[in-house]
Amino acid sequence: MSGIFDGRFTAQLDKPVVMFVIGLRVNRLHDLGRWTFVAAAMPKMLKELQAMPGSGLISVTSYLRWRELLTIQYWESFEKLLTYAHDKEGEHFPAWAEFNRRVGFDGKVGIWHETYLVEPGKFECVYGNMPRYGLARAGNHVRAEGRLAGAKSRMAG
Repeated sequence: MSGIFDGRFTAQLDKPVVMFVIGLRVNRLHDLGRWTFVAAAMPKMLKELQAMPGSGLISVTSYLRWRELLTIQYWESFEKLLTYAHDKEGEHFPAWAEFNRRVGFDGKVGIWHETYLVEPGKFECVYGNMPRYGLARAGNHVRAEGRLAGAKSRMAG
């Protein structure tokens, strides 16, 4: 299998990264006009970000589950995330304005996000027989051996 790393791996970070988790939940399936444009906005934003090397986006993984769309993003800094969010020329700003105009907070479509600062030595992760994934895509992908073999020592940095 291409891209699979046999064995146990973990991530190491040399500097902090920002983990941004953003999602959409369709609360009323029958109201297609309210949620389809919202669902279509994220791929446009991600395409734009991936075409802009200085944007600060390090990696992204997206998921679809029944009524929910979820994207986990890793950013170089909170400042770069905010810069993109407030860029009036980019895809995000007009999409947010359109969401407020067409949907607002009528309960038909739910949106949410969470932002975390992940600092070196203050996280723990392990990947077994996986491709490079999660924090290992945002930082260094290293074998979970020696002092990195156990969760407690990985958390201790």
